[in-house]
Amino acid sequence: MKAYAVKELQHPSKITLTTDWPEPVPKKDQLLVDVYAAGLNYYDILQAQGKYQIKHPLPFVLGTEFAGVVRKAPAGSAFKAGDRVFGAVTGAYAERVAVDPGAVTKLPETLSFEQAAGMYVTWPTSYEALVGRAKLQPGEFCLVTAAAGGVGMAAVQLAKGLGAKVIGAAGSQAKLDIVKKRGGADYVVDYTTKGWQQEVMKITGGKGVDVIYDPVGMITDCLKCIAWKGRALVVGFAAGSIEKVPTNLILLKNISLVGIFWGAYAIREPAHLPTVYREILDLLASGRVSAPVVYERIYSLETLSEGLHALETRGTYGKAVVRIKAEPTKAKL
Repeated sequence: MKAYAVKELQHPSKITLTTDWPEPVPKKDQLLVDVYAAGLNYYDILQAQGKYQIKHPLPFVLGTEFAGVVRKAPAGSAFKAGDRVFGAVTGAYAERVAVDPGAVTKLPETLSFEQAAGMYVTWPTSYEALVGRAKLQPGEFCLVTAAAGGVGMAAVQLAKGLGAKVIGAAGSQAKLDIVKKRGGADYVVDYTTKGWQQEVMKITGGKGVDVIYDPVGMITDCLKCIAWKGRALVVGFAAGSIEKVPTNLILLKNISLVGIFWGAYAIREPAHLPTVYREILDLLASGRVSAPVVYERIYSLETLSEGLHALETRGTYGKAVVRIKAEPTKAKL
């Protein structure tokens, strides 16, 4: 089968598509799933080079988030052949995967495979950050950096659906327009502009933001416009460097600096996962939160390296997705 396999640690631009990768053989309790779409993540670029905190033995297939259809399920499983699912697995950039039932969730018919392909990691990361860690409340101001990206856009959509006043920060007018029109942000600011924090202070009436959601690694800059007793979420370091935050700012503003590593929940709090996914799907079903925003170009396995390059150079918005199998056309009655 086709798979985007890492046979030696290198930049993904140097990886070529493997057409004869071995078919996955599910274990006794696993599902065999046909992958229809998979989500691109920045950490894929790091994993291919051996620079990510989670390292896989060579060779391995890249990719984590996916959506597809169950081809085979063990007897007594909560799933059956034909079920639409989305989930996470090592090796999502392939035509088929063997996956544990606990790592997938049933996919409502209201969402396409492309929309769901990037939900399993990015959406619960944003939801648990805002709800579980920052305790975001209706009416509060929430600043989201890299708001046009995958987790950033999800955070904008979720914060808006939870009743917050959302300020989306990005680095170009085109991305700011996307954040406002597609994400639904109430306000947008260009964080490449000198003194952008003053614009945030003006928007908040001089109070500052109650919650900061930062997947970039610019917490220190954001603390210049945080409110008294504000909560700053450390989501990631897409800019490439790990900050050393001046702790006097934490003390003087009486604020909380809070981390979110969703990947660890499967090990430390597995019972919490179904609750988060259920609450996310309930928000989507209610209409309070709009469907996931998918980047306008859908990639294929053959053009996957182009998608990762676009992601690395910040040329995408929302969730960049690779389509591996076309969604079946429903018969019209």
